[in-house]
Amino acid sequence: MLDRLLSLFRDIPAGRDADRSDDPRVAVAALMYHIIDADGVREAGEAEALRRTIADAYKLSGNELDRVLVAGETAERDAVDLYAFTSVINRHLDQPARQELISLLWEMVYADGERHELEDNIVWRVSELVGIDGPDRVALRQRIAERLQARDENDG
Repeated sequence: MLDRLLSLFRDIPAGRDADRSDDPRVAVAALMYHIIDADGVREAGEAEALRRTIADAYKLSGNELDRVLVAGETAERDAVDLYAFTSVINRHLDQPARQELISLLWEMVYADGERHELEDNIVWRVSELVGIDGPDRVALRQRIAERLQARDENDG
């Protein structure tokens, strides 16, 4: 998973100020917060999965990680729509990286062990806004669901 995350963010400049509205790290964190909060319940496992994903993707820890997460959560709370985040994504990520982003968003959907229809709808809308069509979005969801199911079967 770490290799996937690193390749997803390979073209994003590091060392950006986490308060900047054009920071793709903040945009990704905001989208992830939007998903894990969609069903009205933020479970500890979801928050931990989000934190771990952002930390691994950007090699962040400590105060720097906290600043990106707080900025992402604040941006999500203050946003009126998803465009503010997806426009940043579109400026900074190429098409394969956007597909990888959608895979990561599906992982956030499944972080609590179930797929809620509101979370599903958010991934659908984000996919549309970043240029991932329906068949690709569904294929990415199925791939993530199958991978997580196989992992759970191997763990159990």
